[in-house]
Amino acid sequence: MSSQAAAGVGVLGSAFNPPHLGHLALAQEALWQLGLSEIVLVPTGQAPHKRIADDPGRDLRLAMTRLAAADDSHFTVSTLEVERDGPSYTCETLELLARERDAELVFVMGADAAIGLESWREPERVVELARLAVARRAGVSDADIGAVLRSLGAGDRATMLEMPEFGVSSSVVRERAAAGRPLRYLVPEPVARFIVEKGIYS
Repeated sequence: MSSQAAAGVGVLGSAFNPPHLGHLALAQEALWQLGLSEIVLVPTGQAPHKRIADDPGRDLRLAMTRLAAADDSHFTVSTLEVERDGPSYTCETLELLARERDAELVFVMGADAAIGLESWREPERVVELARLAVARRAGVSDADIGAVLRSLGAGDRATMLEMPEFGVSSSVVRERAAAGRPLRYLVPEPVARFIVEKGIYS
């Protein structure tokens, strides 16, 4: 896999249910390690493979993502998926973003997602439309990821990202919100306030 830095626009898709500091740290590391000009956060509209757990609805997830991104001028939020009917497929989202932006796209993903890339809709199209930036995760080897990417003809179109370990997940945040426990230092402060004020997840 290539260790070459790639200038361009990063794309980070997720349900963002809710967006937490791990998401923002991943976006920041991709931006910094690859010298990207921007990271586009893309909240999922309708997930194609599984129901989004405890989903408060795409509008609230979009609102939380905008609050999370507001403090960083390098982060933008795309409504492409939340405004689209039907399942959100990455290949379609990247095609639309490629038309919008005159820059190389870099799709940012976790190692656990990269391992399952072959099962996505048109995975060859995904790696044709964007370089990949894969965040290393404990328990997933570079060799296994490399094998998947080579099978898709993308062995030279991926960069591994070094990531600080984060013990926070969206499911943990939702559980804490439901129990009325503090969310500060797990999600951005405006997101924590929004969740409490709106009674999301409670």
